[in-house]
Amino acid sequence: MKEIYLDNSATTPISEVALEKYIEVSRMHFGNPSSLHALGVVAEGEVKEARAKIARALGATDGELLFTASGSEANNLAILGRAHAKERYRRGAKIITTMGEHSSVREPLKKLAEEGYTIVEIPTRGGMLDFEMLENELQSGVCILLTMMLVNNETGALYDLARASALMRKYQKDAVLHVDATQAFLKVPFSPRTLGADLITISAHKVEGPKGVGALYVSDYIKKTKGLSPVFYGGGQESGFRPGTENVPGICAFGEAVNLSRGELGRRVTLVSALREKLIAMLRERTPEIQITLPPKAAPHILNITLPSIKSETMLHYLSREGIYVSSGSACSSNGAHHPSSALLAYGHSEKMADASLRISLSYHNTEEDLDALLCALERGLSTLARFGK
Repeated sequence: MKEIYLDNSATTPISEVALEKYIEVSRMHFGNPSSLHALGVVAEGEVKEARAKIARALGATDGELLFTASGSEANNLAILGRAHAKERYRRGAKIITTMGEHSSVREPLKKLAEEGYTIVEIPTRGGMLDFEMLENELQSGVCILLTMMLVNNETGALYDLARASALMRKYQKDAVLHVDATQAFLKVPFSPRTLGADLITISAHKVEGPKGVGALYVSDYIKKTKGLSPVFYGGGQESGFRPGTENVPGICAFGEAVNLSRGELGRRVTLVSALREKLIAMLRERTPEIQITLPPKAAPHILNITLPSIKSETMLHYLSREGIYVSSGSACSSNGAHHPSSALLAYGHSEKMADASLRISLSYHNTEEDLDALLCALERGLSTLARFGK
């Protein structure tokens, strides 16, 4: 049975060039990049080369890119590091975010709320930022940070963060914009300049790199104004912002994956966009009972659908047995309890709809034959599961 992978927003398979680089560096360039001997110097050079490749793809300079162990860590560093950068920020400063952010944004903000920071969530109903509320919030109090995702990981909604940044700079001189771009990097065109962003999170395993590597763009302005503090201490690596021996093979593999993707970005975006449009047309024609979530502006690789009276987890397991892999619209906590996706609730879905939603996330590796297999399996699943009252 052919396996069809349609969960690329959760993770992507590592590319051959990235894997080859990971193995090469692990075997041949295993020195500690902080060591002064020849092996250390070679390892340092490998990291420097990878940093340059990723920074170039992001539209940044080498010195503006810090490596972390994940996108989640980069989000924590951006949010907690910004909030704790200056003592005056601790006196009830405001941080503005959106409803439906990733847990690696929501959880550090929850911690900051406990410390006395004012956290404001801007609605994203229908896949659009509520700019009226955002402008009102920016005109009151002292705001130090906007932290917002560029592409919603559940709905694919593409938010107008350039407009949000312009409003922020109009009303709040101390505020900076942090963008969680883990679902946007090398999927939609952007740069720190076009977004007006000061901090940007990206992740290796979302772009065919290895797991366990992320990066945070930190603008020269943030560094010059000492607008970010470390979350960890000891070691001094990554300009003192992220201590600990660098994951040299992971970073180098990240660099190779990005370098390849950057060169093929236009072709890949065109291909994935066409696949998404084809999938929408097929769903409308063959399974009209399935509701399709269509934000006014969306990334090309994500499509969320809602099943008729069938829980997403049930259909997910049915599709998995058919060798087709997607993700559900509910999250499972450590105690086994299921919670509807906060992003889908923020979009405007009811809890029942959110609990019946599937996310299909495409790659340039996918084909129209994959989509046909998915539709055939969905048709069988709808019939079978409905018959058994699932």
